[in-house]
Amino acid sequence: MSAGSDFDIVIVGGGTAGWMSAAALARFAPRAHRIALVESEAIGTVGVGEATIPAIRVFNDALGIDEAEFLQATSGSLKLGIAFEGWREPGHDYMHAFGPIGRPIGLVHFKDHWARANALGFARPLAHYSVNEVAGRTMRVPGKRPSATQSEVPFAYHFDAGLYAGFLREYAEAREVSRHEGTVSAVERDAESGDIAAIVLADGRKIAGDFFIDCTGFRGLLIEQELSAGYEDWTHWLPCDRAIAVPCSPGGGLLPYTRSIARKAGWQWRIPLQHRIGNGIVYCSEFMDDDEAAQVLLANLDGAPQADPRPLCFATGKRRKLWERNCLAVGLSSGFMEPLESTSIHLIQSTITRFLTMLPRGPVDASVRDEFNRMADFEFARIRDFLILHYKANGRTGEPFWDRCRDMDIPETLASKIDQFRSSGVFRQVHEELFTEDAWLQVMVGQGIFPQSWNAMADDLDEAKLREFLGVIEQSTLDQVRTMPMHIDVLAAVAGQRQGHAA
Repeated sequence: MSAGSDFDIVIVGGGTAGWMSAAALARFAPRAHRIALVESEAIGTVGVGEATIPAIRVFNDALGIDEAEFLQATSGSLKLGIAFEGWREPGHDYMHAFGPIGRPIGLVHFKDHWARANALGFARPLAHYSVNEVAGRTMRVPGKRPSATQSEVPFAYHFDAGLYAGFLREYAEAREVSRHEGTVSAVERDAESGDIAAIVLADGRKIAGDFFIDCTGFRGLLIEQELSAGYEDWTHWLPCDRAIAVPCSPGGGLLPYTRSIARKAGWQWRIPLQHRIGNGIVYCSEFMDDDEAAQVLLANLDGAPQADPRPLCFATGKRRKLWERNCLAVGLSSGFMEPLESTSIHLIQSTITRFLTMLPRGPVDASVRDEFNRMADFEFARIRDFLILHYKANGRTGEPFWDRCRDMDIPETLASKIDQFRSSGVFRQVHEELFTEDAWLQVMVGQGIFPQSWNAMADDLDEAKLREFLGVIEQSTLDQVRTMPMHIDVLAAVAGQRQGHAA
């Protein structure tokens, strides 16, 4: 194949990963790149990953998707953060809220002023300085664009992953992505290069391609079963290896945040959608069997179950190479990070976005693949560290699972981050690390790790001015939240807007 000629990309597998990949390629790949997707209705999808982080809005905006149409099509709701209940100790909760905590003064981060005030005994909890958390706790969400005196309020979505995949399928097929129904029975390799040349379907059809995207889930049909990319297992740091999911009828209010509730040997998620609540329990099979996990989950639902509990087995980790030869793993085929911080869909988005920045038009140089894989390794590892922090810094003493997590060795990258924050309140967001200083701050403090010192420049503000500064931040936070509409009213307006368009 000569550079610049037709370039066929074959996506194997549908679901969220497959159709996000197809939609992005349909929108941005040049016309010379023809996109095909192969999936089978007989093969189910995992369907978790219904909570997202604010980056999903960048993806949808890039595709030109209308937010109201998207929310209606996916039964979506808005999300301002994640509440962690019982992680530090039973009865305690905190929120990892999106957006800034307070605001800096010059070069001095808010956390340094807060740490000093906390040592002096008059700082309020971090929640008082977070627009997102105050809004979320009072069921309010951003409305129209904020005024010049107000800050932008970042938010994400909860949505039905199956409906989102269907929504993107319509988008992609309208832009000439061809869909092929069938299961893969064989993979053909190029005899000279060793690259994948074609997949053969069970009915004998052969679909050739220049590049293949593996969205086959945990099976890793192409990336692992065919190309043996290898898997890096992280269960020694993140020991949960089972999950059970079940939807239930709505109840308990349409919260604009995800709940993560610590249980005996894991945690339970609660994701509110317009038409139902998504629930699940993530647990370690060494400390809780499947029957007990199902009982715990079903006993803690807001409404009646709408389906039978669905079990899932996994090993947290990542593929050693996401891009091997002419194949890219996207979604669960690339690895699994438990949905504690709602990163599943983000990793699909970031993988396909990074691929677009390196989109081939012919044979790929090995150095390009190596750089892609290096960047993916960094992203996965830093997210891994953030998840480990929640387990390592728990205060649930006397419970075998949590005791083990608290006593385990952790990666040096995380250990040094904890030590720096505890001793001096220092954070460094390295390169394209996903989670911000404010995200780390909320989880560190929420889990009971407090800075013992702070930036020396914070001492230049005398105590009276420091009290005044914190009071102004707290009051301005309340003032901004009071202007926000209720979450349920925003979604009702979206429904009315769509109905008006339909009429």
